[in-house]
Amino acid sequence: MSEMMKIVSDLSSLNRVICSSDYDDTISYMKEIFPFKELNFPCSDNYNGWVIPPKWDIRSAHIYHNGRLVYDGLWHPMAVMALSAPFNGTVTREELRCHLHYDHRFDDRIPFHFRQLFTSWKRDWGFCVPKALYDSLPEGDYDVLIDTEESPGTLKVLEYHLPGKLEETIVFGANLDHPGVANDGVSGVAVGVALFEMLRERDLKFSYRLVLAPGIMGNEYYLGRMPDDDRQRLLEGVMLEMLGSPTQLNLQLSRSQKSNIELSLQEALGEVDYEHRIGEFESLLLNDEYIWEAYGIPMASLSRFPYPEYHTDADNVALMSEQRLAEALSLVEDAISRLETSPVIKKRFMGNICLSNPEYDLYIDPGQVAFGDKPDENIRRKRKLMNIIPSISRPTTIRQLAMEVALPMTTVEQYINAWKHCGLLEVYI
Repeated sequence: MSEMMKIVSDLSSLNRVICSSDYDDTISYMKEIFPFKELNFPCSDNYNGWVIPPKWDIRSAHIYHNGRLVYDGLWHPMAVMALSAPFNGTVTREELRCHLHYDHRFDDRIPFHFRQLFTSWKRDWGFCVPKALYDSLPEGDYDVLIDTEESPGTLKVLEYHLPGKLEETIVFGANLDHPGVANDGVSGVAVGVALFEMLRERDLKFSYRLVLAPGIMGNEYYLGRMPDDDRQRLLEGVMLEMLGSPTQLNLQLSRSQKSNIELSLQEALGEVDYEHRIGEFESLLLNDEYIWEAYGIPMASLSRFPYPEYHTDADNVALMSEQRLAEALSLVEDAISRLETSPVIKKRFMGNICLSNPEYDLYIDPGQVAFGDKPDENIRRKRKLMNIIPSISRPTTIRQLAMEVALPMTTVEQYINAWKHCGLLEVYI
């Protein structure tokens, strides 16, 4: 069993809701296998209207009818709805059904009911059950117990920062929560850890960071409570999500569609035979990417979504494909290698330079049709490159510029070196 599959196997059965004993155990497990830094946010820290839920654990949960056990709420971490309120009493079948949640698509699967994790001020009690069970309940009274243990919650995030020659940082993120599932979250965690094990052995141009956090809320606190100077060093990133299922690989682009890493991933995908598709922002899925984008950090995602087992108990270790995990890891490693071998440029000026000035002599003359000059596609592309350079606000690879203007790398590099010779750009080889 590979290390990636071991992580998935070890963690997938735990009840990893945002604040819980199993999530705390997950944090401890990850810190044992990799030198993560742990960040803690207490329940008293209400940020942007978000409220950290209490630490919540299930001690006992069941449904009885006429002395016969109808449902054991401990058989699966999702069998009791996340953050269920405690309950002990006798109810009619009709009342019980108001507290049973099932997946309308399948007779034999249970769904992930997660909404209360984000609305902890308004909670109900309930179970997640197969539709077949819901439909088969006989009339009568039912004895119901949901016994929970609660205490003030602490939201926990793990990060690992790997410094390079440049302080500008490319982030990879994955979700560490989600109870009882394998693909949704943990598979991305496993790929992220394997990736950074490789990166630790290399001399790097960019800095890199791996962030493992509870979905949505975890990244909101992580970014919102980060000092401004540290956040500004986060250049761009990719969410690693749902990468072990036997479904096609999906690259969802950032809003800008121009980050170094996503363009490098597109280039790498173009040279492999993996079944895949590429889509615009929010066209393939919507998860934590929108949190990062709201803080000005372009965030693409790599996933195998959708897959039929999503948010059900069928998302388990048996679904995982070691080959699919290895494909995702290989692809990201290839994309990073392309970034690291391309020179990176940073501007040393503000505004727009008079490029026709003999001091610079960098102006690309497109000619004028009125004077009989014929359009030249190569000149048009070089002109586009000339116009892009003053608008660059972050470190950019020559590879990215070449892809954007559809010119050979050597042509772009030659023109960039002319700007460097004039003292207008720094170039990191």
